[in-house]
Amino acid sequence: MRDIDNIVVRARPNPQATRTLVCLGFCGGGSGGYLPWADVLPPDVELATICYPGRDGRFLDPYAEDWNALAEDALAAVTVAASLRPYVLFGHSMGGWMAADVTSRLERRGGPLPEALVVSSANAPSRGLTPRDMFPSREDSDGGLVDWMRVNGLLPDYVLDDPDLREMAVELMRADIRVRDTFTWTEGSELSVPLQVLTGDRDTVIAPDTVAQWRVLARGGFRHDELPGGHFYTPPVWRELPRYIAALAREPIGS
Repeated sequence: MRDIDNIVVRARPNPQATRTLVCLGFCGGGSGGYLPWADVLPPDVELATICYPGRDGRFLDPYAEDWNALAEDALAAVTVAASLRPYVLFGHSMGGWMAADVTSRLERRGGPLPEALVVSSANAPSRGLTPRDMFPSREDSDGGLVDWMRVNGLLPDYVLDDPDLREMAVELMRADIRVRDTFTWTEGSELSVPLQVLTGDRDTVIAPDTVAQWRVLARGGFRHDELPGGHFYTPPVWRELPRYIAALAREPIGS
């Protein structure tokens, strides 16, 4: 039996919480990028991050073979994370697609839907996988992947400067790239929950019509917020990103 504590990571358990922020990882990332957010969440919100196979506490689990396998793994984990109380589902970049896909699967199967879905730095999944989305690329050298991770702040310098840890980080990134490159969106899928889209004002990855395409998918409320910076915003914005999540502040998500 899988150890659920290694799959659903609660940085700071909060039995008094009335809601949970459930976070799905980006390409090459683990739980670490989200754990500091526990310091900036409202006192009634608990942070839960979903650990994909092959990293952190699931280091010995084999990587997912394709997108569907990872989505089914994430779906099961989100269902567990949502079992205690109402929740908001968040995903950044590839995690944004995963959060949308998991929500769509929950809708089709009658699972526990989030109070709101928040996608960050992600093009609309309905457009399919395009060259704009395929970054980093499987054709990139190991050195190129390390440079990308260093520039984008995915991993601390002590990891990227250690040969063994750096090798593991590159292996993990390549495994996620392989999964990402098998992404498909079920045509006709819609999202009935309130949807908030976050984008960076200097993010060259985001297509010009991204917001309009997300709006078409949204059958509940819709809201778009543009934040300072590129794909991971500015460091100060990233550190306090939960403050921009409307549902956590109980702000309205419009129609």
